[in-house]
Parts: sequence; structure tokens; C-alpha cells
Amino acid sequence: MVEYRKHRLANGLSVLTHEAWDTPLASVNLLYNVGSRDEDPSRTGFAHLFEHLMFGGTSDVPDFDAVLSSLGGESNAFTNCDYTNYYLTLPAAGLPTALALEADRMAHLDISAKALQVQQHVVTEEYHQRYTNRPYGDVWLLLRPLCYKVHPYRWATIGADIRHVGEATLDDVRTFHQLYYRPDNAILAVAAPLRHEEMLQMVIDAWQSSLADGDMPSLSQTSASAQLREPEQQSARQLQVQRDVPATMVYIAWPMCNHYHPHFRACDLVSDLLANGNSSRLYTRLVKEQGLMTEADACITGDAGPGLMVLSGKLRDGVTADEAAAALRREAQQLATDGVSDYELQKVINKYENTFVFSQYKAADRALALCYYTWLGDTDLINNEPTAYRNITPVDIQEAAREVFCNHHENLMYYEKA
Repeated sequence: MVEYRKHRLANGLSVLTHEAWDTPLASVNLLYNVGSRDEDPSRTGFAHLFEHLMFGGTSDVPDFDAVLSSLGGESNAFTNCDYTNYYLTLPAAGLPTALALEADRMAHLDISAKALQVQQHVVTEEYHQRYTNRPYGDVWLLLRPLCYKVHPYRWATIGADIRHVGEATLDDVRTFHQLYYRPDNAILAVAAPLRHEEMLQMVIDAWQSSLADGDMPSLSQTSASAQLREPEQQSARQLQVQRDVPATMVYIAWPMCNHYHPHFRACDLVSDLLANGNSSRLYTRLVKEQGLMTEADACITGDAGPGLMVLSGKLRDGVTADEAAAALRREAQQLATDGVSDYELQKVINKYENTFVFSQYKAADRALALCYYTWLGDTDLINNEPTAYRNITPVDIQEAAREVFCNHHENLMYYEKA
């Protein structure tokens, strides 16, 4: 059981404190409610660019990481479609300084022409390293726009076109920072071997003069693209590409519900039933028994908005892409038609619960989870999520599979060895 307290400061910052007496370290997690879904279609990649810019420093603290390192701490960040997350860990005695650093860069980030140019170069190099110069690196750059035609999930966090990052101006990024990097658009979690009252007071001290002057633009004016509804897909789509890769892969993606839909957890377990471990259906039948593939996988994107269920396989020599796609479809349809036994379902629920419990082993992970579930709208899920999964029945699984695995909703991509 993760015990926590929740507060909201006068400037709008949501604060969660967790007494973590199992560690001498303090963890600070700061989640901003901005991701790639909030970007202008002509200015994509900005959320990820800002993940880099936030480490550039301020006039008071020119080198964020240097100060943190001097205290024995470390930090990092990540960006996804829905939000941007910053996290750091350091000895508990340094917590007031860590909070002051976060408040400082939220309010006073120094975005100079030189800093922007450096990070534009870094992000462009990251794009080439991760997406264009590695085998299968551009899969999601191709798959997302195949599946989405209106919703901003149609581009990856790196951006729809890396030139957007390169063309960003100082005015562009300063406006982006002013709009989204603000207390009332952020959730802060602190986990440390301290009392709740001590941690809260440290947060208040760090943010007491931060951005409380009422000059911020209204958040009601933001995220227009994130509100777009993806039209229901009316017919199957297909994309065929050739790349210099070791083996051909086949991907089939189907639209699925958003994170708040009653079937979301069932869809998550559907992907586990198909491809979580060597006893899963895809691995057992397509890899071990039929020998069609060397690898087989299933996953959901897990986005807050309309997501995707994706099945994929890496083909053995001599197997055609059509054969592989047909095999993936058969497994999906069999689950929708025949359902799942109580035993098989219980096995994947047990695996989920084991993973969930282990994911809260470290205080830093608990701090992230507190921010994430608060962002979703129900902080208590940090303790109640396993119960919700245990309540999923075989009937729920079959209904979710029938809803997702529709032929006219299929998005098929042949990623062929050149």
C-alpha cells in the first residue's frame, strides 16, 4: 500500500507527498500535462525538444545537472504523446535544493539562441540515430500516420517532420514554455524519508513566488489538436515498404478504446494473452509449433486517447508476408471467437500483478506512479489497479477482442527485407 497525501498550492500546482522510510534518498517527479498531441501540426516535435531545453539552465543556475551532481544526485526525463516527465533522485538532505532547481527552471528557463541551436542539433542527431540509421527504427514513423488520419497521435514524439524542430524560432519555443510549463499544468510528487508536513513546506518554500501573477495565457485556449476525434475507420489499409533489414516483419494495428473506456484493461490483457512470455499464444503457435516466425509480439500503445492494438512478427526465411499476416489474423480472431479459459486468464493477471508490485519497489517509481495516476484522474489507482485487473472476466476478454479485431479496422504494414 502506497500512502500519500495530496495538496494543491495557490498557484495551481498539484503536489503529492509520500513518506518513503525504506530509502535514504529523496525522489522528485514533475509531470507536465503536455505531449506531442498538444503540438501544432506545422510545429511538431516541440514537446520533445523542450525535454532537452529544460536542462539548459537559468540565469541563476546556468547548469542544472552540475548543481544536482554536486549534491550526489542524478536526473532524467522522457516525453510521450500525452505528457512530459522529469525525475531526479538525490540524498534526502538535498531535497530543498532539488525543489528550488525545479521551481527555478519552470519559471525562469533561459532559452537563448545558442541553447536552442545546440538542442536543435542534438534532437536532429537523435532522430537520425534512433529512427533512420538503425534497423526497423522508422516503424512507428510509418505506422502512426497509417492508423491515424486526424488525431495528433498520427505523429511520433520526435515529430512528423524533423525539419519542424530545425525551423523552430526563439519566439516559438518561448511561447511554448509560457503556455505549458506552469504550476497549474503540472503535477509534482515527492518521496523521501521525511514527514508529509516537512516535504510540503519545502515545496511551498520553493514555489512561493513562482508564476502566481495571473499573466499566464488561459489553458482553455491550448491543446486544440488534442481534442480532435479520429473518425471511425471504414476500410482496411495497407502499406508496403522495403528497408535494409535482416528479416521481413509484418505489423497489423487495430484502433482500440481510450484509457478511460471500460474495455481498456481487457485490451491490455488481450495483448498479454497473445504475446507475454514463451507460453503466450503467438510464441507457442507461430514461433515454436508452426515455425513461421523467429519473433512474435503484441502490445497496446497505452495512450490516454484512442489507442492501438498492434500484432507483429519477424519472418523466417521462406515464409511470405501474406502467410505471416494471415497467421496473426487467425490468432486474433480465435481469441475473439473462442475466448479464453479461466486458467489462462488468471495466469496473465498474475503476471500483471507481479510486474505492478515490482514496479513500485523503488521510491522513485512510486513518485512517478503518483504523478501518472493523478494525471489520469484517479490517484488511488496506485493501490487499486491490481484489483481492477483481477475483476476482468473471460467474457470481458472476448468482448474486447471482438470489438478490436475487425477486418475493416485493420492497418497492415509489410516491412520487407530489401
